[in-house]
Amino acid sequence: MKDIFDKIKNNRGPLGQHAKESHGYFTFPKLEGDIAPRMFFKGKEVLTWSINNYLGLSNHPEVREADAEASKKWGLGYPMGARMMSGQTSEHEKLERELADFMDMDACYLLNFGYQGCMSTIEALVDRNDVIVYDSESHACMVDGVRLHQGKRKVFLHNDMESFEKQMTVATKIATQTGGGILVVTEGVFGMSGDQGKLKEIIEYRKSGKFNFRIFVDDAHGFGTLGEKGQGAGEEQDIQDEIDVLFGTFAKSMASVGAFVCSTYDVINYLAYNMRSQIFAKSLPMPLVVGGLKRLELLKAKEQKDKLWEIANALQSGLKSSGFNLGNTNSCVTPVMLSGTLGEATKLTFDLRENYGLFCSIVVYPVVPKDVILLRLIPTASHSLEDVEYTISTFNKIKSKLDAGEYHSDKVLNTNA
Repeated sequence: MKDIFDKIKNNRGPLGQHAKESHGYFTFPKLEGDIAPRMFFKGKEVLTWSINNYLGLSNHPEVREADAEASKKWGLGYPMGARMMSGQTSEHEKLERELADFMDMDACYLLNFGYQGCMSTIEALVDRNDVIVYDSESHACMVDGVRLHQGKRKVFLHNDMESFEKQMTVATKIATQTGGGILVVTEGVFGMSGDQGKLKEIIEYRKSGKFNFRIFVDDAHGFGTLGEKGQGAGEEQDIQDEIDVLFGTFAKSMASVGAFVCSTYDVINYLAYNMRSQIFAKSLPMPLVVGGLKRLELLKAKEQKDKLWEIANALQSGLKSSGFNLGNTNSCVTPVMLSGTLGEATKLTFDLRENYGLFCSIVVYPVVPKDVILLRLIPTASHSLEDVEYTISTFNKIKSKLDAGEYHSDKVLNTNA
């Protein structure tokens, strides 16, 4: 019999295998200082495009004041216990009512964490007779929720309606045999590529009568950034009232911790009594709830969203004008795709951080295909047009170096090269 830890020693996983070389720099980097466009990395100030602080609320003075006052009044422990047992408060209920009203949904339920909440919601909605059909590029929290499902699951190619139709046809046959139903799982905005899920097209299959299903939408990146009001991709695509279960997180536009799910009264009541991750978990602390109310107030005002899109439009149009490939993004998420090896990717990123003072997330194989370097930029309302101008200029320079083969050598490893 083997020791289960043997495999840990021999197989660190696709990302963990590079831990020795990358930890603390390419993975688990420490960005220090106030959350802002300019922070510190390895003792140097860097212009950062890697934080999901879309509306710039993390250090908004009204938010900081609300957080501080709530912490002073309530502390970080209150309320103690799970919602069902001893963790229910009027403030939790107030935030739920305001979120439901803002999203034009019947009801809402607060969740402790985005990842945990999304995973648990999906698991609670289905039983072994049901079939889940999900997009291949769904976030890990959604995939893990699907994995918890004890019934059949089918995956369709990302935003590919031909593949969706094929998988729905198979799912319909299975559900007919088992006596179950179908839950379609997809995203409002895909966080890596920035393209919106084809919600309108998916909904059309149901409206036409071709397929019968319910749809769950994780709109973590769309909430607060898309739509006239800021409701998200559903509003942007004019199908908000067709979404059956809508999930959102506080970790992006709200710059906080926690999440929420919206649906009908019946569904929300069912989830409140059947989501194991919430039934057996401590209630969301009061400062996060009170702070959430202030953040939602500022989100509703739309001023921060207008600033965000000024920056996002300038960044994306400028990069496209310079010939950069941004894929199919139609959100604020700005992926810049380059061609190069893993070795070139690491040296290019080092050059950006050490010689140009620019910090962004780097994504390589196996997350993206081999010989693809994806640099993901997250614009925020706190960035300036000067930040955009400098970034576009810098990207033009590193692209020229990449094309010239300079990242094959170690020359770039010398700072100020």
